[in-house]
Amino acid sequence: MGTPDFSVPTLEALIQAGHTIVGVYCQPDKQKGRGKQVQMPPVKVAALEHNLPVYQPVTLRDEQVQAELEALKPDVVVVIAYGKILPPWLIRLPQYGCINVHASILPNYRGAAPIHYAILNGGDTKTGVTIMHMDDGLDTGDIIDIVETDILPGGETTGQLFERIAVLGGETIVPVLTRWVNGGEIVATPQDDTMATHTAKITKEMGGHIDWSKPANEISNLIRGLNPAPGCYTYLDGKRLKIWSGEVVPSDTTHCLIDIRGKHVPIAISATTVPGTIVSKIDGLGVFCGDGNIILLTEVQPENKKRISATDFINGHQIKEGIVFGGLKLNSTKRIRYT
Repeated sequence: MGTPDFSVPTLEALIQAGHTIVGVYCQPDKQKGRGKQVQMPPVKVAALEHNLPVYQPVTLRDEQVQAELEALKPDVVVVIAYGKILPPWLIRLPQYGCINVHASILPNYRGAAPIHYAILNGGDTKTGVTIMHMDDGLDTGDIIDIVETDILPGGETTGQLFERIAVLGGETIVPVLTRWVNGGEIVATPQDDTMATHTAKITKEMGGHIDWSKPANEISNLIRGLNPAPGCYTYLDGKRLKIWSGEVVPSDTTHCLIDIRGKHVPIAISATTVPGTIVSKIDGLGVFCGDGNIILLTEVQPENKKRISATDFINGHQIKEGIVFGGLKLNSTKRIRYT
């Protein structure tokens, strides 16, 4: 049971491992895009390519759906990003229960958006996949296995981590089921609920209008955590500018310098410099943040245009040091050069 791209590697892994899949459940087809064309969920596309039966009930709380599932007589139900809460009757239906592939190290980051929050919170260096027995709670079941992975340094985004965790999910569930099929013992450990953290669903309304008065690291985490969706943005001359990537660079604001990949770069800064001010145009847009540090924007997307490198954006627009995101412009800056 799964719906989005994230679920596909697990389905493919189960198929390649030779497990008999009696049915694939996913959410109904939906209209997407400007043309409102009906599109199949990625899991359905993958299932049909392997000639597997696909079921797309609007709700699981239906007698006909229950009878349908009971007729399939599954030994185990594997759930990964299905998008619906399973009713109690379904959790208790299979002989070996319902097994969830969850994209965090439980009990940390229960809920709908564990990958986003692992990036957004900024302090995490590791995440992973948890295989758990499902119960009536939300991601509260006993833990069967955990496989960890590092959050890659250098600006890994939610989208990039999403792809790695999706593959890791398939790699993790197969050994568990294989051990089970071969009569091996499965030991499940209860979660420590006192250590649990929870995540809310990421919505379009959460799209990050960047507050430049925040610390540079917090802004960087926001950009990475909401990439690719719903994304972050700021305003320049009244037009929205989407920010796709940015990195905090070592800075010495006392001497008006930043370090970009080993190069000492002068920045235009003064005692009156306010957060959101563009202080450098070398290798991207260097922006002054609320804690006095600098974030270097490297990829942007002008309103109604394609995404481009920040350097190309600078070359194609009249971008000057001292411009403030939000429409203001400073008249007085100083530049000190050091060699």
